[in-house]
Amino acid sequence: MSDWKVSPETAAIRTQAERTSQREHSVPLYLTSSYVFDSAEHARALFAEEVEGNVYSRYSNPNVDEFIRKLCLMEGAEAGVATASGMAAIFATFAALLSSGDHVVASRALFGSTHHLLTRVFSRWGIEHTYVDADASRADWEAAIRPETKILFVETPSNPGLALLDLEMLGGICRERGVILTVDNCFTTPYLQQPIRFGAEIVLHSATKFIDGQGRVLGGAILGSEARIAEIRSFARNTGPSLSAFNAWVLSKSLETLAVRMDRHAANALDFARALESSPDVERVLYPFLESHPQYELARRQMKAGGGIVAITVKGGLDRARRFIDSLELISHSPNLGDTRTIATHPSSTTHSKLTEEERQSVGIFPGLIRFSIGLEDVNDVIHDVTRALESSR
Repeated sequence: MSDWKVSPETAAIRTQAERTSQREHSVPLYLTSSYVFDSAEHARALFAEEVEGNVYSRYSNPNVDEFIRKLCLMEGAEAGVATASGMAAIFATFAALLSSGDHVVASRALFGSTHHLLTRVFSRWGIEHTYVDADASRADWEAAIRPETKILFVETPSNPGLALLDLEMLGGICRERGVILTVDNCFTTPYLQQPIRFGAEIVLHSATKFIDGQGRVLGGAILGSEARIAEIRSFARNTGPSLSAFNAWVLSKSLETLAVRMDRHAANALDFARALESSPDVERVLYPFLESHPQYELARRQMKAGGGIVAITVKGGLDRARRFIDSLELISHSPNLGDTRTIATHPSSTTHSKLTEEERQSVGIFPGLIRFSIGLEDVNDVIHDVTRALESSR
């Protein structure tokens, strides 16, 4: 293609593992645990990492490598590591880069399992953390950083309150202070947001969500500079949170439709959010590209579209929220998100139930909050189901 540089969306479709002698058009599954060596010298060189090549599928696999290459092209990353789940990606990143005595600065608005790692797991290993409110000023973020701070960790938009973090501001702080800006990019995917452009050194994904897009397989990814990824890759190879070849094959094929799916998710979510804003049964609707979102202008600066997640707070608190969920007929009730099918989740009793009530309310998770992962259905059918369920739950 001469000197033409294709778009990330095209790269996600056209990037493939090397074609075999069978001349396949679609990449086959490489269901093997190990690989053979050409010679004794070849084996030695592979284990000494003097040459590239497959040794053992806990280390690398053609399907896994293809998946990571595609994600790197989309995120603008130099290298990456695939893991068995999104939480495995977060754990491997922290465990590889942090030592006893290190400190993490993190947004208070975090997924429940990430909060558990910081407060229950790494605290036992002598790793401390400081939470900062998502809407804090630059001065507040700078004040939280200590000499021993190694990582500044955020998710944006946050789960489930859809708080946004100013990535350009945080990237500038981290460059000045020598801290690793690490971003959970799960809600937006690399199609809608590329944190590396704003100064992130590491980007994490739960590929289980929108990257898969159909609720089929688990997977995670860690992307960033070659130097940082080398540290994490060594840890992951020796501790074993590896992604299976089958799941990598599914996820790599899913990336080929990511752009068209995310366009539909985002369009449906915006229509849904606008429709619910006028409901007398809803206290608040949160969606990044809704003009009423408190960080609407920031969302427009760093996101291509608003994504597929909408959060609403129903009037009537916990009892009303439960009646509402039980009244839904079309929409699924599940803890997952990013599916073709719209999903409703009650975070305070499920995904974030391990937090105290004070911790939940500090990040906007009130008893009446419902998180919707808007699917690919006709959005009018989704709106009708929610409107009818709101009326039934009065």
